Amino acid sequence: MQQAHARPRRGGTRLALVLAAAAVLGVPLAAQAAPNYPFASHRQAYVAGTLSPSVGRAAADQSTASFYRTWKQRYLVPACKAGEYRVKASTADAYVVSEGQGYGMLITVMMAGNDPDAQALFDGLHRYNRGHPSNQNPALLAWAQDVNCKNVAGADSATDGDLDIAYALLLADLQWGSGGSINYLAEARKVIAAIRSSNVNANTKLVTLGDWVDSGSPNYYNATRSSDWMLGHFRGFASKLGDSYWTGVLDAHQNLIAKMQSSYAPNTGLLPDFIVNTNTTAKPAPANFLEADTDGWYSWNAGRVPWRIGIDAAVSGDSRSRNAARKLSQWIKVKAGNNANNVRSGYKLDGTVTENYNSTFFTAPFAVAATVDTDQAWLDKLWTYMASGGTSDYYGDSVKLLSMLAVSNNWLKP
Repeated sequence: MQQAHARPRRGGTRLALVLAAAAVLGVPLAAQAAPNYPFASHRQAYVAGTLSPSVGRAAADQSTASFYRTWKQRYLVPACKAGEYRVKASTADAYVVSEGQGYGMLITVMMAGNDPDAQALFDGLHRYNRGHPSNQNPALLAWAQDVNCKNVAGADSATDGDLDIAYALLLADLQWGSGGSINYLAEARKVIAAIRSSNVNANTKLVTLGDWVDSGSPNYYNATRSSDWMLGHFRGFASKLGDSYWTGVLDAHQNLIAKMQSSYAPNTGLLPDFIVNTNTTAKPAPANFLEADTDGWYSWNAGRVPWRIGIDAAVSGDSRSRNAARKLSQWIKVKAGNNANNVRSGYKLDGTVTENYNSTFFTAPFAVAATVDTDQAWLDKLWTYMASGGTSDYYGDSVKLLSMLAVSNNWLKP
């Protein structure tokens, strides 16, 4: 796939290109604010001791920006109304899914300063989301739409998309301020309040599967998805809103991570896709609890966990996150024989391989966990795997790009 060329950043040529892009893609011709934390400025330092790829920041930034251009060309497309954008997931279920919209918002807000269209794209993703409210809580996003932008498979929300959207809106306030056409901070507050009322178990303070779950269905209400445990998001909600409630949510998830690792994966640190019985004695979900016979294993949901826990450790320095991420990193290095291409696409919690092939989706997140461990050579191998690899599909490519943003020291906190 031919990659789009980076646009000039200033002067009349840049303006002409922005206007041309707007005419083609339907972006409103509004002035773009200069970002406060432009990509590659590295103005938010990670905690001391966090590893970076040995190629150096400039080379890591270049690889990340190059893959962003590929990702943008493949997946970030106009929606059905002028000025709206969507991330083309083209899954078996839908053309657009809420997790993809969240990924798109995280990516574009962090690429501001490299992509002169970043704010327009971010705003277009947000407008699309606002045009597809959940029928359970209109401040949240209906989880799936078809190619014609019509809701499919119900119009309720999924927690992972909701959380990333809320966090991205806080980052937009950090990046551009909230005095423009969209009050990002006000929008973030709406989404965060909706998550609190509709996507958090009131008793356990653990996130639920979506706003379609309530206490009337205890089997689902007392279940949670490990890839939704976005520790840095909860931390950001608490600090930005000054709301200690979210610190309690953070602690509840940290406690469950420690419990699941020690009780069910003492040698690997792996977490299952889904956890049930969180109100009593939490345990891995049985087969086919919600999605597949792999629901109680480290599979296509939990594969994101090393990224989510690892980036919180790198940004916050929380020893709980660092210990959990290091356990994962040290195990996978040995399991893969110190070869990134040997990471497999699914494991039982004891480390038994369930899908015997390599994929970007499962390999890239381990690079984020490796940044808070101590083996520079292993991180470099994982970085080379990401930087020199090709494309896969929407899911793998999006998680790869987000992992590259994290490893290259371009992740932001509000």
